[in-house]
Amino acid sequence: MLPGLETEQDAVMKNCLSAHSRKISMICGLMLFLDGPRLLMAEPSPAAVFAFNSYIKAVESRLAQQHRSPNSFLAASDLEGAETRMRKEELIIERLTPSTGANFSGALLHHWRGTAFAPRAKAADFERLMRDFNSYPQHFSPQVIQAKVFTQRGDHMQAWMRVRQRHVITVVMDTTYDITFAQLDMEHGYSISHSTRIAEINSPGTDAERTLNAKEEHGYLWQLNTYWSYEERDGGLYLQIEAVSLTRSLPSGLGWVIRPYVESIPRESLEFTLRSVCNALRK
Repeated sequence: MLPGLETEQDAVMKNCLSAHSRKISMICGLMLFLDGPRLLMAEPSPAAVFAFNSYIKAVESRLAQQHRSPNSFLAASDLEGAETRMRKEELIIERLTPSTGANFSGALLHHWRGTAFAPRAKAADFERLMRDFNSYPQHFSPQVIQAKVFTQRGDHMQAWMRVRQRHVITVVMDTTYDITFAQLDMEHGYSISHSTRIAEINSPGTDAERTLNAKEEHGYLWQLNTYWSYEERDGGLYLQIEAVSLTRSLPSGLGWVIRPYVESIPRESLEFTLRSVCNALRK
């Protein structure tokens, strides 16, 4: 073959090698990300915590403004034909994570919103479902393994869940939440859930089960706030969930390889939760 000339077979081989190289890089990056906490911080830095709390303050200020009026109770979607698609029982999932802004040193912020329409469902049905914490393993299996309420007073509760995330590996965590329910009227309501503790469990369900300490944890999930808004109209219930989470950062130099995978995890979790609620409301 003359120098500088490339056959079709050579081009195909080069593309295959390039794809193989990218796959190897992704696997190596994932293994580094999933490896022990010796490689990266096991706890969020004070700067990351401050930035997360500041971001949450802005989110909750915007939601409080939304919830003052039935005319703006749900956030409008930027996606074309969203309401028509929802009426066909399609989930509308949107990424709200800002591309630039606050300094989340050593951490990653994830912010997703999902909206759906549940035909024939009532606001009261959804409220009963969300307040019945003990039934969460039934409705949100296999992600929720166990759930119980610690304390409940009126529209405020403190609750615990053992959750399981299955991706490249399986991670089990014990999580506690401070949850508040509220209504604007009989057709409009919302809830606010703040994680107060998230602990990774080693060897769950065995005699060797134990809670990892702060230095041993991998930082798969540091903080998780969840916001539900719901509106009864058009012969059913519009549901909207926003989830804001904080996880550890990506290994230096490998972000381009594994960022899509890491960012897909909170999206998939939110989509699973929203779909599970819609399925439970159909029963």
